[in-house]
Amino acid sequence: MNITDILDEESIIAELTARDKKSVLEELVSVLFEHGRVKDKEKPVEVLLERERLGSTGIGDGIAIPHGKLKEIKGIICSFGRTKAGVDFQSIDEKPTHLFFLLLAPEDSASEHLQALARLSRLLKDGHLRKRLLEADSKKELYRIITEEDAHYTSP
Repeated sequence: MNITDILDEESIIAELTARDKKSVLEELVSVLFEHGRVKDKEKPVEVLLERERLGSTGIGDGIAIPHGKLKEIKGIICSFGRTKAGVDFQSIDEKPTHLFFLLLAPEDSASEHLQALARLSRLLKDGHLRKRLLEADSKKELYRIITEEDAHYTSP
């Protein structure tokens, strides 16, 4: 699985306006809703907040990968958002989070869900990639960077 299989340019937010965890999740779900990838906004946010109560999906180094499962969707979907200011996402390193990859998967897709999480984690370990994402000027450039980096890795 490649990130570009689940993320398209219209699901990217170049600069999030949200300043707290719940608002970040709402904004990332809203872009999926606006483009018809989810049927409503409330249920996905509820599922994501439920997952966050188990432990933050802020994995450190300015990254969070909020994720959850929904009955209503047919395949894995992703949105991406960036905030240069950073948000307190209760990350494991207790530092502000700047880069958010939100994943939603069908309830019966454990294997694919884990593959997508692993793929994102592997890509985002690259400090150079994180720096490029923070410095990108537009949604188009963010998508180009993600596409280029994604192409360098073979699927797990």
